[in-house]
Formats: sequence, C-alpha cells, structure tokens
Amino acid sequence: MMTPQLMMMTRRRLLALGAGATLTAFLTSCSSGGGGGSNDAGTIKFWNMPWGSPAFNVVDKEITEGFQGEGGRRAEYQVVQWSAFAQTFATAIASNTGPAVSSGSSTMAFQYAAQGKIAYADNLLKKWKENGLYDDFLPGLFDRLKIDEGYVAIPYTQDVRVLWQNRRLLEQAGVETPTDWQSYLDACEGLKKIGVYGFGTAGGAGSSLAAQTIQGLMINNGGGLFDEEQQPNCVTPENIEAVDFVLELVRKGYSDPASVSYTLENKVNSWAEGRFGMGWDVPTVGRLTNPNSPTAADIELNPPLTSPNGTKGALAFLSNIMMHTNTPSQEASEEFMTYYFQNMSRLWTENTGLGLPVLKSTTETPEFKADKVASRVLEEWLPIGKTYGAPGNQGIFENVIAVDGTQPPIDFAQAILQGNTDARTALTTLQKAIIDTLPNK
Repeated sequence: MMTPQLMMMTRRRLLALGAGATLTAFLTSCSSGGGGGSNDAGTIKFWNMPWGSPAFNVVDKEITEGFQGEGGRRAEYQVVQWSAFAQTFATAIASNTGPAVSSGSSTMAFQYAAQGKIAYADNLLKKWKENGLYDDFLPGLFDRLKIDEGYVAIPYTQDVRVLWQNRRLLEQAGVETPTDWQSYLDACEGLKKIGVYGFGTAGGAGSSLAAQTIQGLMINNGGGLFDEEQQPNCVTPENIEAVDFVLELVRKGYSDPASVSYTLENKVNSWAEGRFGMGWDVPTVGRLTNPNSPTAADIELNPPLTSPNGTKGALAFLSNIMMHTNTPSQEASEEFMTYYFQNMSRLWTENTGLGLPVLKSTTETPEFKADKVASRVLEEWLPIGKTYGAPGNQGIFENVIAVDGTQPPIDFAQAILQGNTDARTALTTLQKAIIDTLPNK
C-alpha cells in the first residue's frame, strides 16, 4: 500500500476534481438508506482515509466501532481510498449519501463549507472548553481552521516537509551537515563527487513533492504564494531568490535529471539504493524510503536551514476531521467526535504510522517520547511550519484549494527541474495559472 504521506501529493491534486464524477463501485457498495438519504437514525457514518500503515485502519476501526452513544447509537466505519477519494466524496455529498463525520485532504472542509455542506464545530468546541478537552490541543491549531462563519473542522494530525540526509554518504563525501543554503550547496558538491544527488525529489505523475519542496524553500526564505488579502502574490524578491537557489541546484547537477518524471516509487527507490544523499520529504523515515533497505539506518533528520534572509521556515499541513450537514443529528455527530478524540491516542501509542499528534497528552506518552525523530520534528520543524497561506496568512482559506496538489504548482516545479526557465518567468506563469483556477476568481 502506498503510504499516506506518499499519497498526499496525489490526493491533493485529486481534490480539484469536480462534483460531477460518477459514483464509484466503492460508494455503491457501502451506501445505506435512511434519513437524509444515507445516515439511518441509529448510526453515525465515519469515513476515514488510510493515513498510516495497514495497522492504522485496523486500530481505527476498533476505536470507531467501540462507540456507544446515547440511546444505543453506534458508529459505522468506512475506509475511503486516496486514489478515488475526491470523486467519492463529491458524488456522495451532492446526493446526501455521504458520511456524518470524515477526514479528507487538508482543504476539503473549506471546499465543502463554501457549498454549505459542513456543520461548523463552534458548539462542539464550547462543550470541549467545558470538559477540558479543548485545552489538550497543542496551541495555535484551531486558528488554522477558522473562517468568518466559524470553525470548519477539528485538528487531527500534523505534517511538515523536513530535510533528510544520509549520514554515511555525507561522511563518505567528507562534508558536514548543512546549516544554511550555502553549506547545503557545499554538501551537494561533495556528494556529486561520489555520484550521489544532494537534491532528492520527485516531480512526475501523481507527485507534488517537488512543488512542495520549492514552496517550502520560499517559506524558508520568508516568502510564499499568498498575500494578506489571501490573493496570489508569487513574484516577490523572497520567492525569486528561492527559485534561483533551486535552479542553481539543478544546473550544477545536484538534482537527478530524471526527477522531473520520477514517481513517488522512484523516489523511495532512490533513497533506498543510496542515489539520494539529501532531500526534503515527509517527516517519518519509514515513509521516506523502504524501511527494510540497507540505507534506512543511515538516514537522519537534518536541522532546519537558515535562509539568506536569516529566516527559518517550512511548508506544514494540518489534516482535520469535519462534521457534515448530512447526519442523523448534530448532537449525535458531536457525541461521536468527543468519543473519538478522547480515545484516538492508540493510533500513536500502537505505532500505526499516523502523522504527528495534535493532543498534548499524546505527545507526553512514553511511546511517543521513545520516537526521537518524531519528537525532534515536533520541537524543531513544526514551530517554524507555515501553511500554503504564507506569508500573508497562517491559516487555510478557500483560495488555497487552487495550489493544494493542483496542476499549476506541479507544472511550475517541472519547469524548474528541467532548468529551462528563469525564476521571474516561472513565478509569473505560476501566478497566472493560480488566478485562472481560483474557486471564486
């Protein structure tokens, strides 16, 4: 199974698909009749994605089916595969045959809130402030899920693009762990001399990794794609400097020329076979490469780099769980949400491969503390992480849908990986393409 972080690039791209897709065989087989066309009076339908290892959905199903609500109400669990999730949700929500509660891509709640299909979480948060659950969330997360009308969802897991290095290859090349952009270039030059690429990425079909890496470097340099008015603003000095940096990496041969067409599987193999010595990727080494490969033990987390502007930053994501308007009752949805968040710590303590937690109590468990890499990501990388809304806005908003795994950033990254453009031209083309795909242009 392709891991959730590896599938993230595909699923974000798929979110741009419209609601007119035909109903998938999966949806036909799992739909049930009842009130509102789908949710019968005694069942909360919870749809979740395959976020982790195969063990994730097994444990998640056990948690879900352990729910016993008022009047004997139960919860029904359904896995929605990333390969068809956009069509599945779009068709189900349009026909009122969808879930009462679900996860999805990081921007999906904003998309469906704009269509009037999301039940806002304000009342639930009021209850959680009274019972103390609200105070268990790490600070600042809810701010990213608030729009003028209210809170569109509840934080679920955190993700960020981090820099990895193969320590053995760096030692073989005689170079030090990079701390800024110049020392990163120096390390790449050393790796090149031993036949290793220092800018490992994938820009081919189904992958937004290269685009996310370049956007992360813009954020690292104090830039980003949107201004304070939530409008595209790509052609800035900070962004130009970041793209020039990547173009230098490409033109000096520090990037595999084949990366422009690399799938995520190609990328995993390149790390596993020692062809990549450094690169930005998902925050778990087990998802970065084949965990059984001989190189896996050599791959280490690199500290964040300092940009030429003296800043640090990274592209971060916040997955969430949302409540839909199609439900047996809002009270029932809120009852299930409370139960689920009070019991979901097993997803981390049993090592199911889920992303970084949002609850303080989970980060304080012995099992999480034993994961030294995850603890470092939480301490070193997430505090400097910013969403696609950077630099003008740290939250998520409807216009972000235009760059969340969609084609314009992918095309932009491919042009840069080919090295046949300049920074200003590439950014100007990207800005025009984003404007052309805005939800409410």
